[in-house]
Amino acid sequence: MSTPIAFLRHAATAWNADHRLQGMTDTPLSAVGEAQACSWQLPEPVAGWRRYCSPLQRARRTAELLHPPAPVTISSALREMSFGVWEGHTIAELRLAVGPAFIAEESKGLDFQPPLGESPRAVILRLQAWLATLDQSALAVSHKAVIRALLSLATGWDMTDRPPWRLDWRRLQVFEAGADGSLRLCELNVPLAQRRGQ
Repeated sequence: MSTPIAFLRHAATAWNADHRLQGMTDTPLSAVGEAQACSWQLPEPVAGWRRYCSPLQRARRTAELLHPPAPVTISSALREMSFGVWEGHTIAELRLAVGPAFIAEESKGLDFQPPLGESPRAVILRLQAWLATLDQSALAVSHKAVIRALLSLATGWDMTDRPPWRLDWRRLQVFEAGADGSLRLCELNVPLAQRRGQ
């Protein structure tokens, strides 16, 4: 038995605009992000699915602003990957400051792990445990690294090169979760409707 689940990345923050790694840093939505989330209307049947979100405020606020409104359950499994001491920096800054050590770490794909941070492989393990608990169709508002980890789980992509598909972070990524924590890709980049008057 499988359960449909749609993932949506949170709306924009100031750090997104600056291309900074956010990780577990609890950044709020920017004014642009607030307007984005207010304008997003979930399509059917996703609008009627149970809703979950990461505990980080940028995801919680996005989930609260989606239309139509619905109760949201917070799950720590949906939190962003921790980038440890590299949070707040851009990739370009890190390539310059850390140099070859950073570039070597990037080449590890699923085993990329910032100092005091988390690897995509670790993210997948916590997500699998959560996916196995789902018993009804769900929408989850989460984060970029989380959704990339899910794409890896569903497709076998090892993250040593570019993703096999280009993801639009303002759209839904839809999967089917198995009772064993497995994941199957259903449809990528499902558009959100724009609310009238927004």
